[in-house]
Amino acid sequence: MKQTNLSIFIPHKGCPNTCSFCNQRFISGSGRAPSPDEVRAILAGQVNILAQSGLKAEIAFFGGSFTAVDKEYRRALLYAASEYVKEFPEQYAGIRCSTRPDCIDENILNELMLYGVTAVELGAQSMNDEVLGANLRGHTAEDVRRASRLIKSYGIELGLQMMTGLYKDKPSFCIETAREFAELKADTVRIYPTVILKGTMLDELRKQGFYESFSFEETVDLCAELLLFFEEKNIPVIRLGLHASDGVEEQMTGGVYHQALGEIVKSRIMLMRMREQMTKLGGGRFIVYTDRRNIGTVVGHGGQNKALLSEEGITFKIKEKTGVYLEIKTVL
Repeated sequence: MKQTNLSIFIPHKGCPNTCSFCNQRFISGSGRAPSPDEVRAILAGQVNILAQSGLKAEIAFFGGSFTAVDKEYRRALLYAASEYVKEFPEQYAGIRCSTRPDCIDENILNELMLYGVTAVELGAQSMNDEVLGANLRGHTAEDVRRASRLIKSYGIELGLQMMTGLYKDKPSFCIETAREFAELKADTVRIYPTVILKGTMLDELRKQGFYESFSFEETVDLCAELLLFFEEKNIPVIRLGLHASDGVEEQMTGGVYHQALGEIVKSRIMLMRMREQMTKLGGGRFIVYTDRRNIGTVVGHGGQNKALLSEEGITFKIKEKTGVYLEIKTVL
């Protein structure tokens, strides 16, 4: 049975810090924190939908540092979610939450276990202390290591989130962050290229000429390298880029945001693999065999792969072949 997340947003409630990239007014304006009864209503409304679609969901408390919210409120939300996990085990697989690495300890994990939490995601953002300090994260890379090991010791699934292109960041720092995530045995990863929002420290640094995030092309190439690395390590990347949001587009002043970023990065990886095979085969005309679901990735977002190869004097035709990812033959 396929699994998904049913996200319930707790907008910036409880976070003890204001990071360089965070506009609290924008985030807190993105929604009101739901009451436990509202959570019950949301979950009740999804039971039949999940059953009919053949999906199983984890109830996911996202949007802020969940383990730092008011204790009584947090427990009331967890209790409401746990009721539905127990009553509808075919529809609800468990509970997950996101939080900061410095908001995890044994007491918190004991509480999460009591309510049946199955996964905790940490907003690590970087494993480079210079980057963390420059962006006012308020925690160190060692805090991420400590919290990650503690979560794993409880048998809870560990998710780690990273950002690319922060102030003082370098592509090499991002690659090293990915390596550390693998060493910490992350079960899942999310990759968020930095988006510069109005009213943030990053926006002020940008205005003053002290900061410029990675370019779109740099970000696509870097994310392609990161995806390939995590694929090699058998660590699923469950999100690449921010969710589509009109609010983000209205508030952003720089950085990298695209509604189809994941698709573009996967197309870049396909382009790399196509080039590799075509170079080995030689020539300029090819037939590319692939499964129907991969055709868009072969062509590239907006036909970009076809256009880029055409500029290099390479043309290709696509033929559907069920179950094949990529197979290329020269046209004589």
